[in-house]
Order: sequence, then structure tokens, then C-alpha cells
Amino acid sequence: MKQKILIIEDEAGIVDNIVYALKAARFTTFWSPTGKGGIDIIQKEDIDLIILDVGLPDINGFDLFKEIKKNNNIPVIFLTARVEEIDRVVGLELGADDYVTKPFSPRELTARVKAVLRRISEKGDKTMSDKPEIPENFPFQYNEKKKVMTYFGQPLKISFHEIKILEILVKHPGWVYSRQQLMDMAWEEPDSSLVRTVDAHIKNLRHKLKEINTDIDPIITHRGCGYSLREDW
Repeated sequence: MKQKILIIEDEAGIVDNIVYALKAARFTTFWSPTGKGGIDIIQKEDIDLIILDVGLPDINGFDLFKEIKKNNNIPVIFLTARVEEIDRVVGLELGADDYVTKPFSPRELTARVKAVLRRISEKGDKTMSDKPEIPENFPFQYNEKKKVMTYFGQPLKISFHEIKILEILVKHPGWVYSRQQLMDMAWEEPDSSLVRTVDAHIKNLRHKLKEINTDIDPIITHRGCGYSLREDW
């Protein structure tokens, strides 16, 4: 049976592109331009995932999210046009499963929809507000006050942005972050840097981690999605 995706977004042009990409990936889609309409659809349909715009005409997307979560465990991906809101979304205050900033590629959004659904299928219904499960033999330790990261007991000599990227990945092993997400979260002014800069920092991190343990590559590349830290330690 096709999984059902609800899109709550008031810009029809954006919705058309999302619907096209999701249908091509064999999802069934529902659309509402308002929060109230979205609630009505949730009550009538067995929705598997919600794509929720932060800036709706009748209600703030964050407030709508809280309303939805009162009675449902449906995973939610936020759409936001304002970078300053990202900290609120991924700062673990709400419990969103993911977010995408505008403008975005419908193809990337579809990949992230698949990633969230796959993660929930594999691990159960978990949200970003849950305490992350850290593997028993986890080799990373991070002293946030001193900004020191150790790997297998050895301090890493890495740059400011490298440690920021690694800090994000280490907090949630297995979670896939796109290049844009890592850029938004690790750079104070992400618009002034190229997204491909993330690839260069990941390459440097891999080299430095290999110097400590040549047998393990802890950073996994997910083609079309981004990067994650391995879970099997």
C-alpha cells in the first residue's frame, strides 16, 4: 500500500513541485493550504508523514505542530524560509523529525521523506526531542565547554567548523544530515559559504579520524541525502 504524505503549504507552485516528486516516488499525496484544513485531513486519513510549512496564513507552523502532536505520532518535516528559525526546529525544542529550508529541491525533499520513514520503520517512532541512543562502545567523547572532541581516547586536532560538523553528527548517530543542514547549523553565516565546502570539511575529518583508527570510517555518505555517523560500534 502506498504511504500517504500530507503537505500543509499555502504556496500552490511549491506544492505542485512537491506533489510531482512524491508521486514519482510512488507516494499518495494530500494537500491543504491551511492548518485547519490539514487537521481535517489528519482526522479522516491515515497519514504516514506531514510536510509542514512554518509560515501558514491561519496559524504558525510551530503552533500547528504542537496541536498535531497532542493526539498523533505522525512524523513531521518542516519547511522554512527563514534560517534564524532553524535553531528552534533542530534545537530539539519541538520534536520535529527533519526540516528543509526554501528554496529546496523537491528531489532532495523526497529523499528526506524516505529517510525519515525508513528511520522510523527501523527504530520505531522516534523524534528529535527524544534522548539519543548512544552505542555502548561509542568512541567519541565531547567536552562542550572546552570544545574538545576525543576519538578512541585521543584528542582531535580539528578546525572550528570541523568540530561543529562532528558535534552535530555525534549527537545523533545514524541520523542523516544534508549538506545544507550541516551548513546552516555549523556556520554562523551559511549564505556566505558554498554548500560544497561541507564536502571538503568531511574529507578532512575522515583523514584525521583515519590517522587514529585506520580500520574504521565513522562517517557514512548517503548519496542524494547527505552524511551520518555510523551506529554499529
